[in-house]
Amino acid sequence: MPTCWLVRADESHKPIQLLHYHTHTLGRGPETQIKDQKCSRQQVELRADCNRGFVTVKQLGSNPTSLDDVVVGKGNQVTFKPGQKLYMVNRLYPYTLQFREESTSAGASGEKSKAMKRPHQRDAHEERDQDKEKSCRVSAPSCSNSAARPDQTHAPEKEPAAHWSQGLKVSMQDPSMQVYKDEKVVVIKDKYPKARFHWLVLPWDSISSLKALRPEHVELLKHMERIGARMAQQCPGSDTLRFRLGYHAIPSMSHVHLHVISQDFDSPCLKNKKHWNSFTTDYFIESQDVIAMLERDGRVSVKDGTSELLKLPLRCHVCHQEQTTIPKLKEHLRGHASS
Repeated sequence: MPTCWLVRADESHKPIQLLHYHTHTLGRGPETQIKDQKCSRQQVELRADCNRGFVTVKQLGSNPTSLDDVVVGKGNQVTFKPGQKLYMVNRLYPYTLQFREESTSAGASGEKSKAMKRPHQRDAHEERDQDKEKSCRVSAPSCSNSAARPDQTHAPEKEPAAHWSQGLKVSMQDPSMQVYKDEKVVVIKDKYPKARFHWLVLPWDSISSLKALRPEHVELLKHMERIGARMAQQCPGSDTLRFRLGYHAIPSMSHVHLHVISQDFDSPCLKNKKHWNSFTTDYFIESQDVIAMLERDGRVSVKDGTSELLKLPLRCHVCHQEQTTIPKLKEHLRGHASS
């Protein structure tokens, strides 16, 4: 059976072994070398499942423990996996997770145990970094095209196009992508975030697009909005950040999904005019407007010519000043952030 180790990111102390199915309570003290009075002596409760490759984390202390960008909350539990970072308190004292296996070969008897990642334990940050590197080499039309090309519609043998359009269905089932889930919805991080904080809220029910929504989905959309708002409220720096919750009028990915996105737009993945205009024009439909339309009309309609909004000039979403290029727009936005 693999062994589980909690590793301090700055290596300020030796890794802490978490025994299989044993409850470990950690916080301020000699084991973690944390002296911060804001960290309780019993800040978190950890329980490792070495066979399945994860640790259940429960926050016990009053001040916030975070898993990546999400605050756990006192009394709440989250699943901690390799590739994620657990911040003990107030976004400080980050820890990572390792699962190690002892070498069993005769010629390796003198080797130390090595950290080994099983297929289902692949580092989530490595995946995202690889995805971002790939995205930087993809042309703008490939990243933002909202519909399949005619020659791809009936060509199932062209697997890359089919896989790309169905990517959300894969990601929502991937535990390393999930940051929250309940019986109705799952929240995942956007693989190519267009801002510092960018999540997607997806229903477990198979709903292909806004056009497939019916009056019986109203309560589901309201639940999605509540969960999205909670994500924004629990986000570090939520007191200074502004968020929008909404849908793309003509999404590029199959399966309806609610964007929860901070309005700083500080991300290397925001690379072109289509990216910008998809979040700052009427191409982005507010969640409340979608719900109201469904309650009033029984369906969600998209205006003719909506796709043309992606071709509009670049304009700052704060002061509406026109900018000529994405780099100039980002420099302009930094000025707003510092003011």
